[in-house]
Amino acid sequence: MTTVQSAQSATETFDSLNPATDEVVGSYPVHTEEDVAAAVARARAASKWWNSLGFDGRAERLTRWKGVLTRRAAQLAEVVHQETGKPHSDAMIELILAIDHTAWVAKNARKVLGPKRRSAGLLMANQSATVEYQALGVIGVIGPWNYPVFTPMGSIVYALAAGNAVVFKPSEYTPGVGRWLVDSFAEVVPEQPVFQLLTGFGATGAALCRSGVDKLAFTGSAGTARKIMAACAETLTPVLIEAGGKDALLVDADADIDAAADAAVWGGMSNAGQTCVGVERVYVHEKVYDEFVAKTVAKAKTVRAGSDAGAQIGPITMPKQIEIIRNHIKDALSRGGKALVGGEDAVGDKFVQPTVLVDVPEDSIAVQDETFGPTLTIAKVKDMDEAVAKANDSRYGLGATVFAKRRAMELARRLRSGMTAVNSVISFAAIPSLPFGGVGDSGFGRIHGPDGLKEFTRAKAIARQRFRPPLALTTFARTEKTDAAVAKLITLLHGKRK
Repeated sequence: MTTVQSAQSATETFDSLNPATDEVVGSYPVHTEEDVAAAVARARAASKWWNSLGFDGRAERLTRWKGVLTRRAAQLAEVVHQETGKPHSDAMIELILAIDHTAWVAKNARKVLGPKRRSAGLLMANQSATVEYQALGVIGVIGPWNYPVFTPMGSIVYALAAGNAVVFKPSEYTPGVGRWLVDSFAEVVPEQPVFQLLTGFGATGAALCRSGVDKLAFTGSAGTARKIMAACAETLTPVLIEAGGKDALLVDADADIDAAADAAVWGGMSNAGQTCVGVERVYVHEKVYDEFVAKTVAKAKTVRAGSDAGAQIGPITMPKQIEIIRNHIKDALSRGGKALVGGEDAVGDKFVQPTVLVDVPEDSIAVQDETFGPTLTIAKVKDMDEAVAKANDSRYGLGATVFAKRRAMELARRLRSGMTAVNSVISFAAIPSLPFGGVGDSGFGRIHGPDGLKEFTRAKAIARQRFRPPLALTTFARTEKTDAAVAKLITLLHGKRK
């Protein structure tokens, strides 16, 4: 960390490093509480202008931004690659998803949030009932490093489409990605600071929580989420939390085993396992367990972590995660688990090679806690009822996966998770119309889809009298005759015995 002097003040900066090489890829300011307050004040004014553009005006600007993102996707993917170490092709996947979500909100915001007529009911038949969804004002977004484009954009573009201004604090590991997003947006919306960047560490994020934003959207660990909520509680700022998972994959006896094994390996190992909705636990019907394990092991052995062009997965972006992964593997093995691929030796200084564990006790940290590395635990179950029970025996509840035929939808519905993919993996994240979020220690609130748009609004109800009511209730001039008539009407409407 360094300190640079400006004419007005001293500004502390920090370096963004390539986790595969420790090369410095950029330097960014550590924004102070005063910087945060100033940004939110600018956003407060900008939000009024942005909201005044209406749905069509905002859609036109978001569509133009989508074009910029699309045309320069390779450039942004390189920034993601430099700051996270993930392969360029993996960076492109998350950009493509973010672009598709941007297109969806631009097209659907009016349909979801615009005024809608509601039935006033017989008792209030003289009223016209309308509901609409109004922008909150200024949204604070604290983003993660593992998917530094796709994940925060699930809040950013939905908040913008709803008419809010956004103040974005990316992870200290990926500030360059945040800078790129904010600068590219400013090219199509140069008039006002509708979308601003803050960089720094926990103190900067805490200042954003206490800054008086109208809502705070956070993605990160459950532990940090609790700190975010505590800080936001000081100003009664509502929060949207996505706090990780320990996602399970279920394989029934009638499943396509080749497809299930492929999904387990990609779901567990892609992005070096640093995926909130990635597969960490697998429960397999005893009738197909041996076949599934053999095919999963064979596929996992073909995946290699490295920084060269031939590597399928990159480094562990956050250095302190290395020790967590090592401890999970060590604990599993010390308690009777077996490593069929990888093991303790798979954990290096920057890279972790794929590890497949079997016979791991359910109460081990490798099964109970989020590993966030390229590891899988595979357990044999006598039937899918046992699989569901074990999958649900977790404080997390983000995503899940089911490979089955006859009982696929039944099993999907029974899993305690915000999302479930059936006979595919993580597919729900790529469908803009579906809500995304969890339960338990995985958080609450939803991004994506109509639910994601409404998350950044307040419902506004309007009742308009169309004509004078035959039975006026809201007046001190109400007579006993009116009361009797109303009582009779309510009895007729609701007093019948079934």
